[in-house]
Order: sequence, then C-alpha cells, then structure tokens
Amino acid sequence: MTGSMPEALLTREASEAAEVAARQISANASAMERLSERLRRRRPAFIATCARGSSDHAMTYAKYLLERTLGLPVASLGPSLASVYREELDLSEAVFIAASQSGRSPDTLQLTETARRGGALTIGLINDMASPLAGLVDVALPLGAGPETSVAATKSFLATGIALLHLAAAWSCERSLADALVRSPELLRQAGLCDWSPFFRRLEHATSLYVIGRGLGLGIAQEMALKFKETCRIHAEAFSAAEVLHGPLALVGPGFPALVLDPADEGSDSTLSVARSLAALGAEIAYAGSEAAPGLALPVPPEPPAVLMPLLQARAFYGGIAALAAARGLDPDRPPHLRKVTQTL
Repeated sequence: MTGSMPEALLTREASEAAEVAARQISANASAMERLSERLRRRRPAFIATCARGSSDHAMTYAKYLLERTLGLPVASLGPSLASVYREELDLSEAVFIAASQSGRSPDTLQLTETARRGGALTIGLINDMASPLAGLVDVALPLGAGPETSVAATKSFLATGIALLHLAAAWSCERSLADALVRSPELLRQAGLCDWSPFFRRLEHATSLYVIGRGLGLGIAQEMALKFKETCRIHAEAFSAAEVLHGPLALVGPGFPALVLDPADEGSDSTLSVARSLAALGAEIAYAGSEAAPGLALPVPPEPPAVLMPLLQARAFYGGIAALAAARGLDPDRPPHLRKVTQTL
C-alpha cells in the first residue's frame, strides 16, 4: 500500500481538516454567540435534525453530544416526510438543524421549508453558502471547508462535527466544551499523523467487517462503514457496542474483522468488554483508543477530551482509507455509480 501513485484527493482534502477547523471557529464565533443567546432566552422543547449520508452521521454525533450537554431530546427527521409523503409537522417548540455540504438536495430543502411552516427556528450548517439552503434557513452557519472534489466527504464531515461542537459549547456555556473546541485544530493535526496502515493492510482482501462505536462514537462508526463501502467495496456495517451482541454476533467467527472505537468516556468499559467477547470468538480486532484492548492497537492523540475522540478517530481513519482502495485496484475519489451531489427525494 505504499506505491508511487499520486496522493488521492480524499487524503489531501482530509489533511486540510485542522486548518478548516481553526478558520471556521474564528469566522463563526460572533454568529454562534448570538444564536446561543437566542436559544438560551427561549429554550426549545426538543431539537430536530435533517441530513443525508455523511452529514447524517455527523448528526448522530450531535444527537449524543446535545442530549448529554443540554438535556434536550434530539430527533432525526426523515426528509421523505416532506418530499414524498407531503406531511406537515408541528415544530413550534423545536429547533431544526439541517446539515448539507452542497445545500442543494431537494428533500433537505423541502423538509426545511416544512420545518419553517411548522414554526421551528431553522439553522443550516452549510459548506456552499451560495446554495438554496443558505437562503432558506433563519440562521446559516458556514462550514468553511472550501471546495471538496472527492466524492467521499472528509473535511466537510469533520467541519460539520466541529460546528456542532461549537454550537454545544456556546449554547451550554460549559467550559470543558469550550476548551475542547479551542484544542480541536491542533488535535486534528496530531490525528492526521497517526498511522493506521497496519490495520488497513489486513483488509486488502476483506469482503466484510464490523465497525463498532458507542455514544458519541456511533455516528463515526457509521461514517467509517460508509467509507469502506463507497471507496473500497467492502461490506462494512456499523453497530453500537450494545447492539452487536444481539443478532450481528451470529456472523462473527475466526478471522472476522472488527474495528472498535473507544469512546474515552463512561462507555469505555462496556466497549472493551465487547471487544474481548468478539476476540474470544476468533474475530480480528483493531481497537482505536486503548492499548488495554485485545488485538491491534490503533493510535490516537494522547488523552483527548472525550467529545473530540470520535472526530480524531475519523481523521486518523481518513489518512489510510484511500491507500486501501488503491491496493484493491479502486479509485477512492471516483466510486462507481456515485456523484458528489446526490439529488434525493
């Protein structure tokens, strides 16, 4: 996996994540403070989210982050409620957050319009600020990732995660979250130096694997599973450390690959226990975040804040996935049948 092929766009774009984070945090500081003051003055009853693909995985990260930080339930709304089923929703007590790299998916636009009619305060996390979504929401927050050419999102995914962390920190006024936000560019830079290539080399001939996360890390497990599918044609499935012990356990046997993401919080003990159970069945474990786990230890920056651990794991993962695709004879930047902007309804 170390040939002389030119660097993939995916890898190059992921390497910009630290710079993107620093730029975005500075650019959005005033707007985020104004928005947060507004949210504190009129506390919503719940938070509704709308996204597809990688953006939706970032929203799963946000679900656990915002529920734990603010004590508010977070519900992911299906865009087809508006685009296919033409339902109207009462969101008069809600904050509605739409995340989109392009800001142009028809179903996202239609659900956002429905949310506005339903009385929600609408917020957009958008990379293309010239898009229709930016003009539709009450508050548009730029991701600031710049052009992203590879079909597989990397820096825009991480930028969405950073924007959601910024929102949680500003809204809650929790000092620990604000400190984590300040540290995020440097820790993302360090994560980009973490070498996961020994793990990826194991997968050159793999056909399937599990990616296991918990809490804040579940959305990142979903994002990694998607990247395995779209760039490497590996049938990867994401599960929580609790759910994998139910039906999915039946597929585990000798040599079955499993990537396990340590959450660096109260869920670590149970996640480690699951990794050990899978290893006892013969699974090939790669564990990101703890050297006490069975199998191959994958490096991450030392002692990161728990809220950043999932984003750092994603950044380290992005550093090697393109090389795996190339080793399997695939172009990681141009997966078959896919386009950068998916026109879903």
